Amino acid sequence: MDYQPIATIHNDFPTKFGLPRQSGMSEHLISQIVMEEPYRSAEAFRGIEAFEYLWLIWAFEPMGKRSWSPTVRPPKLGGNKRMGVFATRSPNRPNPIGLTRVKLVKVELSTPRGPVLTVAGADLMDGTAILDIKPYLPYADSVPDAAAGDYGPRHQKLLDVQIPDSVAALFCEEQLLALKEALAYDPRPGYQSDPQRVYGFAYGGYDVHFRVEGDVAEVLEAVPLT
Repeated sequence: MDYQPIATIHNDFPTKFGLPRQSGMSEHLISQIVMEEPYRSAEAFRGIEAFEYLWLIWAFEPMGKRSWSPTVRPPKLGGNKRMGVFATRSPNRPNPIGLTRVKLVKVELSTPRGPVLTVAGADLMDGTAILDIKPYLPYADSVPDAAAGDYGPRHQKLLDVQIPDSVAALFCEEQLLALKEALAYDPRPGYQSDPQRVYGFAYGGYDVHFRVEGDVAEVLEAVPLT
């Protein structure tokens, strides 16, 4: 089977670390989906504005292609618990594809780049290849009370995020909200808990440095990327 990307997504996260681990965890993270040739046809999007959410099927390649393994150790679960790959959302899969739900914010059918979709809540890196786009149907796609194993709500305790004014001033309001959401869900691997360790991730043109102590994520500085 040979699949060709139909589009590329663009946002403020050029690397994997810091990126929301699941779709919808950062509802203020705005991304743009730019279509590739020969899919830059406004007709292909007729009626899409009637849907509030979309499914994106995408390729993991920008995150680094690796050999698949029947079992993996999800970092968010502490890195010590081994689980079957099909019981996780690990990128190390036989076929490196992902599925993401996003909110449709804006549809632009006539731009110099062809049709462009603005979406919110994606968990995809900048430059990720999109393989398909489908409408989200709440009556068929949503099961709010379904069991979620070790990924359930009890593992989603949010951190209190503290960002100094000097760093906050570097970002627009929407970018700042998305940054706070990314940090609130604690981007560190589950097995790292040293309160003195300084972490960093690329976001919005800056290398954002932070540390976590207890239930507080403190941003220390944001250094321009070179």
